[in-house]
Amino acid sequence: MSSRVAEYWEKLDNNAVKCGLCPHYCHIGVDCAGKCGARTNQGGTLYASSYGSVTSVALDPIEKKPLYMFYPGKKIVSIGSYGCNFHCPFCQNHSISMEYKNLRFEQMTPELVRDVALLAVKDDNIGVAYTYNEPLIGYEFVSDCSALIRKAGLMNVLVTNGYINKEPLEKLLPMIDAMNIDIKGESERTYKKVGGTLDIIKDTIDTAYKHCHVEVTTLILPDENENDVEELAIWISELDPELPYHLSRFFPRYKYSDRAPTPPETMYRVYEIAKRHLKNVFLGNI
Repeated sequence: MSSRVAEYWEKLDNNAVKCGLCPHYCHIGVDCAGKCGARTNQGGTLYASSYGSVTSVALDPIEKKPLYMFYPGKKIVSIGSYGCNFHCPFCQNHSISMEYKNLRFEQMTPELVRDVALLAVKDDNIGVAYTYNEPLIGYEFVSDCSALIRKAGLMNVLVTNGYINKEPLEKLLPMIDAMNIDIKGESERTYKKVGGTLDIIKDTIDTAYKHCHVEVTTLILPDENENDVEELAIWISELDPELPYHLSRFFPRYKYSDRAPTPPETMYRVYEIAKRHLKNVFLGNI
């Protein structure tokens, strides 16, 4: 399948375009891509160039997303594409989010995604999770798939960094049943490192919470964000003290491949801190 014309962009001078999907507002010249790598300027028109390009398909336990309080015990068809609008040096999926130039992609239509999801219902599948890389940079494919999945009576799940503008988010949310949103830490210093803004992520969590089931995840990085957990837990508790919060253990990956994994004792310590403020705290990768 070829790419299709993107949503949320405007023309600039000299055939350049400005993407309005996420807060980067990339100015993209002809034959160039935005920071995410998945939206390209072809002859003065912005295309969703990752549309239908799938790097991963699996039938996962819903808990693997992680979603522990959304149909526990069920499974979900998980699909991923390529690219990301963050550039985390500790990325756990960097081979498809950042270093994907030599990957082979399978082409899938939204109709095929729906058919795969329906076929898996016999194996306790409840729908489709858009995951592995950052799904929202493939906004058009997620939107088209979500409409068919919802029409088929199944559910849509997003596993996302939450870095999206409010207008496209609110347009998509009526088709979304659950989200796991990653929050890197409680400081702009942390988000400057990955190329984002903390307030945008908080706004996404707040907006999504009003529309669907939400769970939040923080990857605990040794000597970097472990001291942010209490502030994050307090902020989440102000939204809802029962909102599930996942603390995930870091393992060496990508540009942090020379670092040690987060010590288990650190994970247990931050778990106890988060439990002071939240009723549903879970440890991952332990």
